[in-house]
Amino acid sequence: MSAPHPYRDREVALATKHGKERVLATALAERPGLMVQVATEVDTDQLGTFTGEIERPAPPRETALRKARLAMQALRLPRGLASEGAFGPHPIAGFIPAGLEFLAFVDEDLGLELVVHHLECDTNFGHTVTDQLDERTSQFLQSAQFGSHAVTVRPNTATTDEALYKGIRTSSALAAALACCAAASSDGHARIETDMRAHLNPTRMRSIARLATELAERLDRLCQSCGAPGFGRVATEPGLPCRLCLTATPQPAADIHGCARCEHRTRIKRHELADPAGCPFCNP
Repeated sequence: MSAPHPYRDREVALATKHGKERVLATALAERPGLMVQVATEVDTDQLGTFTGEIERPAPPRETALRKARLAMQALRLPRGLASEGAFGPHPIAGFIPAGLEFLAFVDEDLGLELVVHHLECDTNFGHTVTDQLDERTSQFLQSAQFGSHAVTVRPNTATTDEALYKGIRTSSALAAALACCAAASSDGHARIETDMRAHLNPTRMRSIARLATELAERLDRLCQSCGAPGFGRVATEPGLPCRLCLTATPQPAADIHGCARCEHRTRIKRHELADPAGCPFCNP
């Protein structure tokens, strides 16, 4: 019989205020066998909030790593876990909203620091400006999946965040917040935004669950050189040949897999051919 995975039945500290343990614990318990413990005393809002009352001092990747280390310190565990997301226009198709999710894992004993990320187009991220619950506002609320997903409301133009309402999921609460924020705004309008906190946004929670599965699969694989968990894809190599003319294209021709701790790398060639639409010769 093979030896058990080095993470089997080991604890990992998680920093979250928004119920992410529901999906992270499930994925990591199946494989590699980690047991998630929530560091409830860590206030992750101090590293930034989606609604902007507290600015995020670092990019999302570094913020996730910082959260993981705070959880480790709080629970005095050598392993930590945390996620962070950022939302805005898609970096290529700017008219489409997108979310960039990061999931960080730190193992102080092994000197291992691993961050997986994914650009996700499955998001309800958006906002609208209004002074009443009219047809246009209703259309926005429908696209935001209001009810199952929460929204926030604030004055459209204001110098403070005193009139800021979060976690709104009912029409009565929305109407009251809308009236208050419109009255507090110098232009008489309120700004309704999707609440992107995971426990109030099932779409985002599903994205985190998918990323958790990716991290679990990555941690389940051990490096053949040093034995550390976390062997997986770290880069791609461009040059996939065009299906028509065999010209090298910018599409990946190979995946580079590597260790999260040592320098061991392997190259895995892709055997398919590229669509001529992305070929610099066929479609200059």
